[in-house]
Amino acid sequence: MSDTSSAARAAVAAVESAAATRTASPAPSIDPGPALSGPDAEERVHESTVVVADERAMLGLLGSRDLLLRQLETGLAADIHVRGNRITLRGTASDVAFAEHVLRELLTLQESGSLITPDAVRRTIAMLAAAATAAPGAPAATESPSTVLGLNIISRRGRTIRPKTVNQKRYVDAIDVNTIVFGIGPAGTGKTYLAMAKAVQSLQAKQVNRIILTRPAVEAGERLGFLPGTLSDKIDPYLRPLYDALHDMLDPESIPRLMAAGTIEVAPLAYMRGRTLNDAFIILDEAQNTTPEQMKMFLTRLGFGSKIVVTGDVTQIDLPGGQRSGLQVVRDILSGVDDVHFSMLTSSDVVRHRLVGTIVDAYERWDAVNATPAPDRQDRGPLGIRRPGTGR
Repeated sequence: MSDTSSAARAAVAAVESAAATRTASPAPSIDPGPALSGPDAEERVHESTVVVADERAMLGLLGSRDLLLRQLETGLAADIHVRGNRITLRGTASDVAFAEHVLRELLTLQESGSLITPDAVRRTIAMLAAAATAAPGAPAATESPSTVLGLNIISRRGRTIRPKTVNQKRYVDAIDVNTIVFGIGPAGTGKTYLAMAKAVQSLQAKQVNRIILTRPAVEAGERLGFLPGTLSDKIDPYLRPLYDALHDMLDPESIPRLMAAGTIEVAPLAYMRGRTLNDAFIILDEAQNTTPEQMKMFLTRLGFGSKIVVTGDVTQIDLPGGQRSGLQVVRDILSGVDDVHFSMLTSSDVVRHRLVGTIVDAYERWDAVNATPAPDRQDRGPLGIRRPGTGR
């Protein structure tokens, strides 16, 4: 009996000793890991709320049947939740901040009286994205979308003409402050259209007394002489884009009256020779099809109180015989001259169908791969006739 009791007491003592040992040992710790910072902190969900006090402003921001809201959801990385007059944004810190910036720019644009369209949403997102990656001082980093898209040039029957990209706004601003401006860029970048709008604005503000629109009559593969009709009938098709722009900006009924009075003149470039143009807004369109001599002749028509805008696309030169474009030459001659400005537009400034910009880029890539050296003109005589013995 005593042996059994002694054994039981020993077993109890052993259990208590083991329990005491476990109690004295520190519990295993769970490492919480390093504090979240940098990219890890970005992964945490952030939230921000934009309150739109005015119901009409909210409707304008979201669009009919939430059309603009769906476009915002597609273009922004942050999640967007709308309840009443509150727009809640959720996502990483940078995504939320970017989305909030977009919404506030659109609201500012709306407050200026502009209607928010799907195109305005797309361009606002694109401008802010470009500004986020642009070098300090670059155009994209210094212009806000609401300032660019809210600049009204002229309005007619509820339609307002305004720049749609940063480069377009800088082009329009350059026309305001310089006497001669060259707008150079691919098709669809608004070079001629914006220049025409500024010309009409200047005429309506009585800053000039007349508008003169001119183009070189150069055939793009056709032969002008074989077209039917009189000389006027042959030339009019080359000037048709200028007439079309006028009809967009002025009442069609007033255009014949203004042209009959000489307030608006549309003429081929050859008709400019020998003239001095005072108090006029002069636009030379399709300037890539001028020769260097024609460009010099045109620029020296400038009179007192006048302004000149020259537009062209150096990738679409139709001059015969491989002649060098006057628009290419003038960039070397007048670069750095005071009161003369060169505005360069790119495929990102195309405001036609989105495929136009894609097509322009595709052609530029193809040209870069398949570029051929310019023909040597030293083997030609003064009339462009090849000298004998050149073997070409």
